[in-house]
Amino acid sequence: MKPRTFASYLVAYLLIISLACLAQNENEQPSIRQPAVAGSFYPADPVQLKNQLADFFQDNESVQHDENIIALIAPHAGYVFSGEVAASAYAQLNRDKSYEHIFVLGPSHHVRMDGASIYNQGNYLTPLGPVKVDTALANQLISEYPFFQFVPSAHKQEHSIEVQLPFLQYWLHKPITIVPILPGTQSVITCNKIADALKPYFNSRNLFVISSDFSHYPTYKGAEKADQTTGDAIATNSPNNFLKAIRKNESQGIAGLLTSACGWSTILIALYMSSETPGTKVKHVKYQNSGDTKYGDKQRVVGYHSFVFTQNKANSNVDFSLSSEDKIELLKLARNSIRNWLNDKKQPSIDENKLSNELKTPCGAFVTLHKKGKLRGCIGQFTPTQPLYRVVQQMALAAAFQDYRFDPVTQDELKDIDLEISVLTPLKRIQSVDEFKLGKQGIYMVKGNRKGTFLPQVAKQTKWTKEEFLGHCARDKAGIGWNGWNDAELYTYEALIFSEKELLQP
Repeated sequence: MKPRTFASYLVAYLLIISLACLAQNENEQPSIRQPAVAGSFYPADPVQLKNQLADFFQDNESVQHDENIIALIAPHAGYVFSGEVAASAYAQLNRDKSYEHIFVLGPSHHVRMDGASIYNQGNYLTPLGPVKVDTALANQLISEYPFFQFVPSAHKQEHSIEVQLPFLQYWLHKPITIVPILPGTQSVITCNKIADALKPYFNSRNLFVISSDFSHYPTYKGAEKADQTTGDAIATNSPNNFLKAIRKNESQGIAGLLTSACGWSTILIALYMSSETPGTKVKHVKYQNSGDTKYGDKQRVVGYHSFVFTQNKANSNVDFSLSSEDKIELLKLARNSIRNWLNDKKQPSIDENKLSNELKTPCGAFVTLHKKGKLRGCIGQFTPTQPLYRVVQQMALAAAFQDYRFDPVTQDELKDIDLEISVLTPLKRIQSVDEFKLGKQGIYMVKGNRKGTFLPQVAKQTKWTKEEFLGHCARDKAGIGWNGWNDAELYTYEALIFSEKELLQP
């Protein structure tokens, strides 16, 4: 499809790079949200809009649709610049899937606030017709959380949500209901609170659309450099890695770089939810910047990534095994990591080419230290973004030097310490404690921002009943009270447990 005129899309580009806020009466509360950028960011004529969308999706005809997608990241610039990248994310969705809600999170470009604005006044309108808003859920969220509110001026001219809606209307066959949310906060802590509030909806019944462009206004090469750093961090499914990438870009002195992602808050919220949701993985789909289009130059560009977040549909434990050689390798690595840190504050170098595929597979693991039969430290990780051998290396150091219950391990006592490693299978969500097998499975419970776990072997060591096991975990580990497990999210897992006593001592 040919664009209407270059001039009309030049207007779109100028709108993209401008953060000017149009005046708005805060008391105005319209019953329907009218299109603000139709005719500039995308065609106002429905036939032209459908044709343009058809062109974007035509390039994705061979994509295998994924039932397990629970979130996506797509850009929100003028369609002539970013529409192809946005379509690459939406094309991953099964067109016939029905969603209870579609949460659309876009950054508030015009209004800053301590939290986020949720539109609760009526439906959204695009040239393709109305999009239903779940005003009841919007009102519920606003009433339950102090960081949610409705700020009329935030939505009046905001494009970050609006430009996503025609993609949803065109691609999905079933009716959709949205919850439009505009985070306007600059606080990482508030982003975490927003994620906690929305996390109960972060599942296969709903879809989260995360609206964000990436690098703003460096040169073409500068954008590629910054966007790769940011994109690689998102792919690790780690909010900390994402924040580190933004800081790294800021420190590199990339000429013209105003921001690594205008929707950094929306991405951070998504990563807080996904990193705490077992079985969730992040897949990069496509990258371009405005310099790749015929309407953009290469001296001042905006970057565009697309990603999808998938969740293992079965969400069940899977078979995973380690050979005796693998177990011995991990035990030696754990001890050498502690020894090297005591000697010169460095970790031993590892040649990955000499490791088995199992040791390079991302897995959760706990490292436990015993001294003359008594616990001396234990720390682990459930949802790693790194291979097993790296997790064991890091958890060995954490158990030796960062377990708040004990003083750091010293050089003199290392010879008296025995190491035990528990490699964890993926977490499985259970709906009833009847599904939990005491002694065979560990328990992991989550309630709000509280969480706690007991490894499977704790049951054998303590001789607790199932109720005592759950009660102690809820009270002593998660801090939610003895009976807190009754309304917490419960997950089970199994562990491959091996120790130096078992494999390395005569």
